[in-house]
Amino acid sequence: MVAGVALVPSWSAGAAITDDPTVDAATRATFQKLATAVLTDRTQALVDGKSGSEDRRRASGFSGKVRLSGAQSREESSALSELRGRKARLAKLGEKYSSAKTSVKLNATQVKGRTAKVSVTETTTLTYRKVRGNEPKTTGFQAHHELTFKADGKGRWQLTDIRNTDDGVAVNQIEPPPVVPEPTAVPSTSAPASSSSAPAPSATAPAPSTSAPAPSTSAPAPSTSAPAPSATTATPKSGNPPAAPRAAITPNPPAAPKNFSASGYDYKAMADYAAKHWNNYNPEYPSFDGAGAGGDCTNFVSQSLKAGGWKHVPGYVYDYTKWFGNSEIQSHSFIGVNEFSWFALSSGRVTSLANVYQLDVGDVLQMDFNRDGSKDHTMIVTYRSPQGVPYLSYHSTDTYNRSVASIIASYPNAYYYAYRT
Repeated sequence: MVAGVALVPSWSAGAAITDDPTVDAATRATFQKLATAVLTDRTQALVDGKSGSEDRRRASGFSGKVRLSGAQSREESSALSELRGRKARLAKLGEKYSSAKTSVKLNATQVKGRTAKVSVTETTTLTYRKVRGNEPKTTGFQAHHELTFKADGKGRWQLTDIRNTDDGVAVNQIEPPPVVPEPTAVPSTSAPASSSSAPAPSATAPAPSTSAPAPSTSAPAPSTSAPAPSATTATPKSGNPPAAPRAAITPNPPAAPKNFSASGYDYKAMADYAAKHWNNYNPEYPSFDGAGAGGDCTNFVSQSLKAGGWKHVPGYVYDYTKWFGNSEIQSHSFIGVNEFSWFALSSGRVTSLANVYQLDVGDVLQMDFNRDGSKDHTMIVTYRSPQGVPYLSYHSTDTYNRSVASIIASYPNAYYYAYRT
Protein backbone atom coordinates (compact mmCIF):
# COMPACT_ATOMS: atom_id res chain seq x y z
CA MET A 1 0.00 0.00 0.00
CA VAL A 2 0.99 3.63 -0.33
CA ALA A 3 0.49 6.84 1.68
CA GLY A 4 0.27 10.69 1.75
CA VAL A 5 -1.78 12.81 4.10
CA ALA A 6 -3.00 11.45 7.41
CA LEU A 7 -6.70 10.80 7.20
CA VAL A 8 -7.61 13.03 10.13
CA PRO A 9 -10.51 15.46 9.63
CA SER A 10 -9.62 19.12 9.53
CA TRP A 11 -11.32 19.81 12.84
CA SER A 12 -9.37 21.22 15.75
CA ALA A 13 -8.62 18.61 18.38
CA GLY A 14 -11.49 18.21 20.80
CA ALA A 15 -13.38 21.14 19.23
CA ALA A 16 -17.15 21.29 18.87
CA ILE A 17 -19.32 23.56 16.77
CA THR A 18 -21.93 25.20 18.97
CA ASP A 19 -25.04 23.81 17.33
CA ASP A 20 -27.99 22.60 19.36
CA PRO A 21 -27.30 20.40 21.24
CA THR A 22 -23.80 21.41 22.26
CA VAL A 23 -21.07 18.96 23.23
CA ASP A 24 -19.16 20.01 26.32
CA ALA A 25 -15.91 18.61 27.71
CA ALA A 26 -17.70 16.06 29.89
CA THR A 27 -19.66 14.72 26.91
CA ARG A 28 -16.50 14.46 24.80
CA ALA A 29 -14.86 12.55 27.63
CA THR A 30 -17.81 10.15 27.69
CA PHE A 31 -17.58 9.73 23.91
CA GLN A 32 -13.96 8.69 24.46
CA LYS A 33 -14.88 6.28 27.27
CA LEU A 34 -17.55 4.60 25.15
CA ALA A 35 -15.13 4.27 22.22
CA THR A 36 -12.62 2.67 24.60
CA ALA A 37 -15.26 0.25 25.85
CA VAL A 38 -16.35 -0.80 22.34
CA LEU A 39 -12.81 -1.33 21.06
CA THR A 40 -11.75 -3.08 24.28
CA ASP A 41 -14.69 -5.47 23.93
CA ARG A 42 -13.57 -6.27 20.39
CA THR A 43 -9.99 -6.97 21.42
CA GLN A 44 -10.97 -8.99 24.49
CA ALA A 45 -13.04 -11.24 22.23
CA LEU A 46 -9.71 -12.51 20.85
CA VAL A 47 -8.20 -13.33 24.26
CA ASP A 48 -7.97 -16.99 25.24
CA GLY A 49 -10.51 -18.06 27.86
CA LYS A 50 -12.83 -15.11 27.31
CA SER A 51 -16.38 -15.53 26.05
CA GLY A 52 -19.57 -13.54 25.99
CA SER A 53 -20.66 -14.94 29.36
CA GLU A 54 -17.23 -14.86 31.00
CA ASP A 55 -16.35 -11.31 29.99
CA ARG A 56 -19.22 -8.81 30.39
CA ARG A 57 -19.43 -6.30 27.57
CA ARG A 58 -18.09 -2.97 28.76
CA ALA A 59 -20.07 -0.98 26.22
CA SER A 60 -23.38 -2.32 27.53
CA GLY A 61 -22.83 -0.50 30.82
CA PHE A 62 -23.39 2.92 29.25
CA SER A 63 -26.80 4.53 29.65
CA GLY A 64 -28.27 7.98 30.01
CA LYS A 65 -26.65 10.83 28.13
CA VAL A 66 -24.23 8.71 26.00
CA ARG A 67 -24.85 5.10 25.05
CA LEU A 68 -25.00 2.60 22.19
CA SER A 69 -28.02 2.69 19.93
CA GLY A 70 -30.05 -0.50 19.70
CA ALA A 71 -28.91 -1.09 16.12
CA GLN A 72 -25.25 -0.51 16.99
CA SER A 73 -25.53 -2.82 20.00
CA ARG A 74 -26.68 -5.56 17.63
CA GLU A 75 -23.82 -4.70 15.27
CA GLU A 76 -21.35 -5.08 18.12
CA SER A 77 -22.83 -8.42 19.10
CA SER A 78 -22.29 -9.61 15.54
CA ALA A 79 -18.74 -8.21 15.51
CA LEU A 80 -17.86 -9.97 18.76
CA SER A 81 -19.25 -13.24 17.45
CA GLU A 82 -17.11 -12.92 14.32
CA LEU A 83 -14.01 -12.14 16.39
CA ARG A 84 -14.59 -15.17 18.63
CA GLY A 85 -14.82 -17.26 15.48
CA ARG A 86 -11.51 -15.79 14.37
CA LYS A 87 -10.04 -16.67 17.79
CA ALA A 88 -11.14 -20.28 17.27
CA ARG A 89 -9.56 -20.40 13.79
CA LEU A 90 -6.37 -18.93 15.21
CA ALA A 91 -6.27 -21.52 18.01
CA LYS A 92 -6.40 -24.29 15.38
CA LEU A 93 -3.32 -22.68 13.80
CA GLY A 94 -1.51 -22.87 17.15
CA GLU A 95 -1.79 -19.29 18.39
CA LYS A 96 -3.52 -17.71 21.38
CA TYR A 97 -3.43 -14.43 23.31
CA SER A 98 -3.26 -14.43 27.09
CA SER A 99 -4.22 -10.77 27.62
CA ALA A 100 -4.81 -7.48 25.84
CA LYS A 101 -4.76 -3.79 26.63
CA THR A 102 -6.54 -1.08 24.63
CA SER A 103 -6.42 2.69 25.05
CA VAL A 104 -8.19 5.35 22.99
CA LYS A 105 -7.23 8.97 22.34
CA LEU A 106 -9.88 11.42 21.18
CA ASN A 107 -8.42 13.43 18.32
CA ALA A 108 -11.29 15.65 17.23
CA THR A 109 -15.03 16.23 17.52
CA GLN A 110 -17.28 17.84 14.92
CA VAL A 111 -20.90 18.61 15.71
CA LYS A 112 -23.44 19.53 13.07
CA GLY A 113 -27.02 19.74 14.19
CA ARG A 114 -27.80 16.54 16.07
CA THR A 115 -24.89 14.55 14.63
CA ALA A 116 -21.41 14.35 16.15
CA LYS A 117 -18.43 12.87 14.30
CA VAL A 118 -15.66 11.78 16.65
CA SER A 119 -12.16 10.89 15.44
CA VAL A 120 -10.12 8.59 17.71
CA THR A 121 -6.85 6.68 17.72
CA GLU A 122 -6.82 3.18 19.19
CA THR A 123 -3.61 1.71 20.60
CA THR A 124 -3.80 -2.00 21.40
CA THR A 125 -1.25 -4.50 22.67
CA LEU A 126 -1.95 -8.24 22.82
CA THR A 127 0.26 -10.61 24.78
CA TYR A 128 1.01 -13.95 23.11
CA ARG A 129 0.24 -17.04 25.15
CA LYS A 130 3.33 -19.25 24.95
CA VAL A 131 1.70 -22.13 23.09
CA ARG A 132 4.92 -23.17 21.37
CA GLY A 133 7.27 -21.31 23.67
CA ASN A 134 9.11 -19.01 21.29
CA GLU A 135 6.45 -16.50 20.33
CA PRO A 136 7.34 -12.82 20.68
CA LYS A 137 6.12 -11.27 23.90
CA THR A 138 3.48 -9.07 22.30
CA THR A 139 1.98 -7.79 19.09
CA GLY A 140 0.71 -4.23 18.86
CA PHE A 141 -1.11 -1.90 16.51
CA GLN A 142 -2.51 1.60 16.20
CA ALA A 143 -5.79 2.12 14.36
CA HIS A 144 -7.93 5.14 13.59
CA HIS A 145 -11.72 5.24 13.74
CA GLU A 146 -14.57 7.66 13.16
CA LEU A 147 -17.57 7.31 15.47
CA THR A 148 -20.97 8.78 14.65
CA PHE A 149 -23.24 9.88 17.49
CA LYS A 150 -26.80 11.12 17.01
CA ALA A 151 -28.78 13.05 19.60
CA ASP A 152 -32.46 12.56 20.35
CA GLY A 153 -34.89 15.33 21.22
CA LYS A 154 -33.68 15.42 24.83
CA GLY A 155 -30.03 15.79 23.83
CA ARG A 156 -29.06 12.20 24.67
CA TRP A 157 -26.34 10.88 22.37
CA GLN A 158 -26.39 7.39 20.87
CA LEU A 159 -23.46 5.77 19.07
CA THR A 160 -24.87 4.73 15.69
CA ASP A 161 -21.76 3.82 13.69
CA ILE A 162 -18.05 3.14 14.07
CA ARG A 163 -15.87 3.10 10.98
CA ASN A 164 -12.22 2.21 10.54
CA THR A 165 -10.45 5.02 8.63
CA ASP A 166 -7.14 3.28 7.97
CA ASP A 167 -6.18 1.63 4.68
CA GLY A 168 -4.93 -1.53 6.29
CA VAL A 169 -5.66 -4.56 8.42
CA ALA A 170 -5.97 -4.30 12.20
CA VAL A 171 -5.97 -7.40 14.40
CA ASN A 172 -9.51 -6.70 15.66
CA GLN A 173 -10.83 -5.19 12.41
CA ILE A 174 -14.29 -6.31 11.35
CA GLU A 175 -15.09 -4.62 8.04
CA PRO A 176 -13.25 -5.70 4.87
CA PRO A 177 -10.10 -3.70 4.10
CA PRO A 178 -10.07 -1.43 1.05
CA VAL A 179 -8.66 -2.86 -2.15
CA VAL A 180 -6.20 -1.29 -4.57
CA PRO A 181 -7.79 -0.47 -7.93
CA GLU A 182 -6.73 -2.61 -10.86
CA PRO A 183 -3.81 -0.87 -12.63
CA THR A 184 -5.17 1.08 -15.61
CA ALA A 185 -1.87 1.36 -17.46
CA VAL A 186 1.24 -0.78 -17.72
CA PRO A 187 4.29 1.29 -16.69
CA SER A 188 6.55 2.13 -19.62
CA THR A 189 9.72 0.11 -20.06
CA SER A 190 10.97 2.08 -23.03
CA ALA A 191 11.76 5.31 -21.24
CA PRO A 192 15.53 5.86 -21.08
CA ALA A 193 17.07 5.44 -17.64
CA SER A 194 18.04 8.69 -16.01
CA SER A 195 20.96 9.47 -13.76
CA SER A 196 20.34 10.90 -10.32
CA SER A 197 20.87 14.38 -11.77
CA ALA A 198 18.66 13.98 -14.84
CA PRO A 199 15.42 15.90 -15.26
CA ALA A 200 12.40 14.37 -13.59
CA PRO A 201 9.67 12.73 -15.65
CA SER A 202 6.59 14.52 -16.86
CA ALA A 203 3.87 15.08 -14.32
CA THR A 204 1.45 13.36 -16.69
CA ALA A 205 2.96 9.94 -16.06
CA PRO A 206 0.37 7.38 -14.94
CA ALA A 207 -0.08 7.15 -11.18
CA PRO A 208 0.79 3.97 -9.29
CA SER A 209 -1.93 1.42 -8.70
CA THR A 210 -2.62 2.60 -5.17
CA SER A 211 -4.66 5.73 -5.76
CA ALA A 212 -2.17 7.73 -3.70
CA PRO A 213 -1.10 11.14 -4.97
CA ALA A 214 1.37 10.95 -7.86
CA PRO A 215 4.97 11.33 -6.71
CA SER A 216 6.67 14.71 -6.78
CA THR A 217 8.19 15.67 -10.09
CA SER A 218 11.35 17.19 -8.66
CA ALA A 219 14.55 15.48 -9.73
CA PRO A 220 15.44 12.30 -7.85
CA ALA A 221 18.45 12.44 -5.59
CA PRO A 222 18.87 8.89 -4.36
CA SER A 223 21.31 8.17 -1.61
CA THR A 224 24.30 6.00 -2.43
CA SER A 225 25.81 5.88 1.03
CA ALA A 226 24.14 2.69 2.27
CA PRO A 227 26.42 -0.30 1.80
CA ALA A 228 24.87 -2.92 -0.46
CA PRO A 229 25.85 -5.46 -3.06
CA SER A 230 25.43 -4.57 -6.70
CA ALA A 231 22.01 -5.84 -7.73
CA THR A 232 21.03 -7.27 -11.05
CA THR A 233 18.45 -5.00 -12.61
CA ALA A 234 17.38 -6.88 -15.67
CA THR A 235 14.88 -5.31 -18.03
CA PRO A 236 12.06 -7.70 -18.90
CA LYS A 237 12.15 -9.10 -22.43
CA SER A 238 8.61 -7.86 -23.07
CA GLY A 239 6.59 -4.87 -21.93
CA ASN A 240 4.43 -7.00 -19.65
CA PRO A 241 5.14 -6.92 -15.91
CA PRO A 242 6.26 -10.22 -14.37
CA ALA A 243 3.56 -12.21 -12.60
CA ALA A 244 4.08 -13.48 -9.06
CA PRO A 245 2.91 -17.04 -8.33
CA ARG A 246 0.54 -17.40 -5.39
CA ALA A 247 1.86 -18.91 -2.16
CA ALA A 248 0.14 -21.67 -0.20
CA ILE A 249 -1.00 -20.98 3.37
CA THR A 250 -0.84 -24.48 4.85
CA PRO A 251 1.37 -24.89 7.95
CA ASN A 252 4.49 -27.09 8.04
CA PRO A 253 5.59 -26.79 4.39
CA PRO A 254 8.89 -28.20 3.06
CA ALA A 255 11.86 -26.35 4.50
CA ALA A 256 13.22 -23.38 2.56
CA PRO A 257 16.10 -22.13 4.73
CA LYS A 258 17.34 -18.62 4.05
CA ASN A 259 21.04 -17.99 3.47
CA PHE A 260 21.54 -14.77 5.40
CA SER A 261 25.03 -14.14 4.06
CA ALA A 262 24.68 -14.93 0.36
CA SER A 263 23.17 -11.62 -0.78
CA GLY A 264 25.23 -9.24 1.34
CA TYR A 265 22.09 -7.52 2.60
CA ASP A 266 21.68 -6.78 6.30
CA TYR A 267 18.37 -8.44 7.20
CA LYS A 268 18.68 -7.55 10.87
CA ALA A 269 18.90 -3.89 9.87
CA MET A 270 15.69 -4.30 7.88
CA ALA A 271 13.88 -5.77 10.89
CA ASP A 272 15.37 -3.16 13.24
CA TYR A 273 14.19 -0.34 10.97
CA ALA A 274 10.67 -1.78 10.89
CA ALA A 275 10.69 -2.17 14.68
CA LYS A 276 11.74 1.46 15.11
CA HIS A 277 9.32 2.99 12.63
CA TRP A 278 6.20 0.79 12.65
CA ASN A 279 4.34 3.45 14.66
CA ASN A 280 6.93 6.22 14.58
CA TYR A 281 7.10 7.35 10.97
CA ASN A 282 10.50 8.42 9.63
CA PRO A 283 10.31 12.16 8.81
CA GLU A 284 12.91 11.67 6.08
CA TYR A 285 10.15 10.16 3.92
CA PRO A 286 6.65 11.34 3.08
CA SER A 287 3.77 9.49 4.70
CA PHE A 288 0.88 8.23 2.59
CA ASP A 289 -1.15 7.05 5.57
CA GLY A 290 -4.83 7.67 4.98
CA ALA A 291 -4.36 8.63 1.33
CA GLY A 292 -6.96 6.16 0.11
CA ALA A 293 -6.79 2.57 -1.07
CA GLY A 294 -3.20 1.55 -0.58
CA GLY A 295 -1.87 3.65 2.25
CA ASP A 296 1.74 3.65 3.44
CA CYS A 297 2.47 -0.09 3.50
CA THR A 298 4.74 -0.43 0.45
CA ASN A 299 6.51 2.84 1.21
CA PHE A 300 7.31 1.49 4.69
CA VAL A 301 8.55 -1.88 3.38
CA SER A 302 10.74 -0.17 0.77
CA GLN A 303 12.27 2.01 3.47
CA SER A 304 13.05 -1.11 5.52
CA LEU A 305 14.67 -2.85 2.55
CA LYS A 306 16.68 0.27 1.79
CA ALA A 307 17.90 0.35 5.41
CA GLY A 308 19.22 -3.17 4.90
CA GLY A 309 21.10 -2.39 1.70
CA TRP A 310 18.75 -2.22 -1.27
CA LYS A 311 20.23 0.45 -3.53
CA HIS A 312 18.40 2.93 -5.68
CA VAL A 313 17.93 2.30 -9.38
CA PRO A 314 17.35 5.83 -10.75
CA GLY A 315 15.06 6.56 -13.66
CA TYR A 316 11.55 7.65 -14.46
CA VAL A 317 9.04 7.34 -11.63
CA TYR A 318 6.62 5.29 -13.73
CA ASP A 319 9.19 2.78 -15.05
CA TYR A 320 8.73 -0.31 -12.90
CA THR A 321 12.31 -1.45 -13.57
CA LYS A 322 13.47 1.57 -11.51
CA TRP A 323 13.31 1.89 -7.74
CA PHE A 324 14.12 4.92 -5.58
CA GLY A 325 12.66 6.97 -2.77
CA ASN A 326 13.60 9.88 -0.54
CA SER A 327 11.94 12.94 0.95
CA GLU A 328 11.33 14.57 -2.43
CA ILE A 329 10.43 11.85 -4.92
CA GLN A 330 9.54 8.18 -5.00
CA SER A 331 9.28 5.79 -7.90
CA HIS A 332 5.96 4.02 -8.28
CA SER A 333 7.79 0.78 -7.47
CA PHE A 334 8.90 2.26 -4.13
CA ILE A 335 5.37 3.10 -2.98
CA GLY A 336 2.97 1.03 -5.11
CA VAL A 337 1.90 -2.50 -4.18
CA ASN A 338 1.82 -4.00 -7.67
CA GLU A 339 4.71 -1.93 -9.00
CA PHE A 340 6.90 -3.12 -6.14
CA SER A 341 6.21 -6.73 -7.08
CA TRP A 342 7.03 -6.02 -10.73
CA PHE A 343 10.33 -4.35 -9.84
CA ALA A 344 11.37 -6.89 -7.23
CA LEU A 345 10.82 -9.85 -9.55
CA SER A 346 12.15 -8.29 -12.75
CA SER A 347 15.30 -7.04 -11.00
CA GLY A 348 16.11 -10.43 -9.50
CA ARG A 349 16.17 -8.95 -6.00
CA VAL A 350 13.52 -11.42 -4.87
CA THR A 351 12.39 -14.92 -5.71
CA SER A 352 8.94 -16.32 -5.01
CA LEU A 353 8.34 -18.74 -2.15
CA ALA A 354 5.85 -21.58 -2.45
CA ASN A 355 4.37 -21.13 1.03
CA VAL A 356 3.91 -18.21 3.41
CA TYR A 357 5.32 -20.24 6.32
CA GLN A 358 8.68 -20.35 4.49
CA LEU A 359 9.14 -16.60 4.98
CA ASP A 360 12.04 -15.41 7.14
CA VAL A 361 13.37 -12.11 8.49
CA GLY A 362 13.56 -9.45 5.77
CA ASP A 363 11.26 -11.33 3.39
CA VAL A 364 8.11 -9.69 2.03
CA LEU A 365 4.49 -10.83 1.97
CA GLN A 366 1.76 -9.30 -0.20
CA MET A 367 -2.01 -9.90 -0.20
CA ASP A 368 -4.82 -9.64 -2.71
CA PHE A 369 -7.90 -9.32 -0.52
CA ASN A 370 -10.59 -9.81 -3.15
CA ARG A 371 -8.61 -12.13 -5.47
CA ASP A 372 -8.99 -9.87 -8.49
CA GLY A 373 -5.34 -10.18 -9.54
CA SER A 374 -4.35 -6.76 -8.19
CA LYS A 375 -2.35 -6.89 -4.95
CA ASP A 376 -3.55 -4.70 -2.09
CA HIS A 377 -1.13 -4.88 0.85
CA THR A 378 2.61 -5.26 1.53
CA MET A 379 4.31 -6.45 4.78
CA ILE A 380 7.82 -7.34 5.93
CA VAL A 381 8.91 -10.20 8.21
CA THR A 382 10.49 -8.94 11.44
CA TYR A 383 10.73 -12.25 13.35
CA ARG A 384 10.54 -15.98 12.69
CA SER A 385 10.06 -18.41 15.55
CA PRO A 386 12.14 -21.61 15.80
CA GLN A 387 8.88 -23.46 15.17
CA GLY A 388 8.64 -21.82 11.75
CA VAL A 389 6.04 -19.06 12.22
CA PRO A 390 6.86 -15.73 10.52
CA TYR A 391 5.77 -12.50 12.22
CA LEU A 392 5.13 -9.41 10.12
CA SER A 393 5.14 -5.65 10.58
CA TYR A 394 3.44 -3.09 8.38
CA HIS A 395 1.83 0.31 8.01
CA SER A 396 -1.82 1.03 7.35
CA THR A 397 -2.83 -0.06 9.99
CA ASP A 398 0.47 0.38 11.90
CA THR A 399 1.27 -3.08 13.25
CA TYR A 400 4.28 -4.85 14.79
CA ASN A 401 5.01 -8.59 14.98
CA ARG A 402 1.67 -9.95 13.84
CA SER A 403 1.91 -13.63 13.00
CA VAL A 404 1.15 -14.96 9.55
CA ALA A 405 -1.26 -17.32 11.30
CA SER A 406 -3.24 -14.35 12.63
CA ILE A 407 -3.39 -12.78 9.17
CA ILE A 408 -4.58 -16.04 7.61
CA ALA A 409 -7.21 -16.47 10.35
CA SER A 410 -8.52 -12.99 9.53
CA TYR A 411 -8.34 -13.35 5.73
CA PRO A 412 -8.52 -17.06 4.87
CA ASN A 413 -9.84 -16.38 1.37
CA ALA A 414 -7.25 -13.82 0.26
CA TYR A 415 -4.48 -14.60 -2.21
CA TYR A 416 -0.96 -14.46 -0.77
CA TYR A 417 2.38 -13.76 -2.49
CA ALA A 418 5.60 -14.53 -0.62
CA TYR A 419 9.00 -13.14 -1.67
CA ARG A 420 12.47 -14.22 -0.55
CA THR A 421 14.71 -11.13 -0.49
